[in-house]
Amino acid sequence: MVQNPYNTDLDRNPANYQPLTPLTFLERAACVFPEHTAIVHGALRRSYAEFYSRSRRLASALAKNGIGRGDTVSVLLPNTPAMLECHYGVPMCGAVLHSINTRLDAAIIAFQLDHALSKIVIVDREFMPLMQEALALATVKPVLIQYDDPEFDGAPTHYEAADYEVFLTRGNPDFAWLMPEDEWDAISINYTSGTTGDPKGVVSHHRGAYLLAQGNALTTSMQKHAVYLWTLPMFHCNGWCFPWTMSAIIGTHVCLRQVRAEPIWNALADEGVTHLCGAPIVMSLMISAPDAIKRNLDHTVQFFTAAAPPPESLLADMKSAGFDVTHLYGLTETYGPAVVNDWHQAWSDLPPAKQATLKARQGVRYLALEQLDVLDPETMQPVPRDGKTMGEVMFRGNVVMKGYFRNPKATRDAFDGGWFHSGDLGVMHPDGYVQLKDRSKDIIISGGENISSIEVEEALYRHPAVAVAAVVAMPHEKWGETPCAFVELVNGKQVDADELRAWCRDHLAPYKVPGKFVFTAIPRTSTGKIQKFVLREQAREAAPA
Repeated sequence: MVQNPYNTDLDRNPANYQPLTPLTFLERAACVFPEHTAIVHGALRRSYAEFYSRSRRLASALAKNGIGRGDTVSVLLPNTPAMLECHYGVPMCGAVLHSINTRLDAAIIAFQLDHALSKIVIVDREFMPLMQEALALATVKPVLIQYDDPEFDGAPTHYEAADYEVFLTRGNPDFAWLMPEDEWDAISINYTSGTTGDPKGVVSHHRGAYLLAQGNALTTSMQKHAVYLWTLPMFHCNGWCFPWTMSAIIGTHVCLRQVRAEPIWNALADEGVTHLCGAPIVMSLMISAPDAIKRNLDHTVQFFTAAAPPPESLLADMKSAGFDVTHLYGLTETYGPAVVNDWHQAWSDLPPAKQATLKARQGVRYLALEQLDVLDPETMQPVPRDGKTMGEVMFRGNVVMKGYFRNPKATRDAFDGGWFHSGDLGVMHPDGYVQLKDRSKDIIISGGENISSIEVEEALYRHPAVAVAAVVAMPHEKWGETPCAFVELVNGKQVDADELRAWCRDHLAPYKVPGKFVFTAIPRTSTGKIQKFVLREQAREAAPA
């Protein structure tokens, strides 16, 4: 074999090679723009120098509590300054950040804490009762730290937990934080919704987070010192990596504890917000707000949405209100959005109906993603580029997860054939744009949240009057989709929709409760398999006009 002469005596060393990590974005921002406002939260204004100092304090305090490389720190926090600090301070001591969905029930949270081997849990005061319930079910016994958000006006809690601010005082603001030993080291773990059994822990690495964070800015043309409003939950795919993106461009985070119309409009106008992300329901919330709440904007705001495509009328309303809407697509396994509906200028001259059709497509790969395709999962060959032939959407590249934590079989299955299998079915258009057509796992996306049809069905099956249950997505004007449950009853048993709805509320998170119950004979194939494609059509017909 002929040796490559450009590899001779030209080796990696500390002068020419450093592991990629988004943690360096905050270090640079604090060094170059120390006084620039990094975080806005109510009356709070925090500079980059303060943001960096507090993150280092957190890392130092965690290290003093025995947290180091490979340890898991779990957080149950809304979109607050503490959540931003955890995105830096936790990995700065070598640990792995586990952000928990605040809408989950205690049993699922307990499963995640145990599976992730959590050693410390940082909890917002509002969610402390939920965490206490989860810890009573969990095997692990992590150190508990409570964060008291000044913007939360709920009743005090009285649990044995360290105070977050006091905990930070134990840390060193000049802490020599740890670079990853390898950019392949884990930076976070996020759990899927558990569509086919227990939730899977998606492990992300520093390299992928670094690349997607920059990819966000480049793909969305996010300018230096942009102002980002936090309507997207930071627990969701680490806020699509935007906690790290904003430091790269020395932008300003505007935190929102709750997604409500009035504070959104006030932030847009008063803080000069330039960008925000969210599901179509956030758009609907804003547009349907009373005129007294809405504010006139003197600039165009970039709104990035995922989940179900927004209807044409909503897109038109958003445009007239001063928003430019861009459709993104991705999964937890791709660090959030890795596909963008890159808009061609000529498309803006097309009729509104045609524009809405084009905006409904998921799009093309992010700059940070190496390959995106629609393949036949059996042959692993690309489907025809005709916009009609369905296949499975698959990904390759540096912004694909390391794998599923402590689940080698699921990891092997996900990477079968050298591609990441999304489980989503779609088509490839002649111009190279991907469009989703169905979800092979029957996931229901309601208000941007994934709902497992299997989980809802299992809850229904536990009711003594339910013989057979099948749950599919039903279109919903506000939420995009909502579960629709088709039910066959046990002979001689009776139950009505109100009773089943109350039953589901007792066994599921509120947003997973079906919006409609249909009592009918459920169609099956000759082998007894439920024909969900028939039920989906019936659900569409039964949806409110």
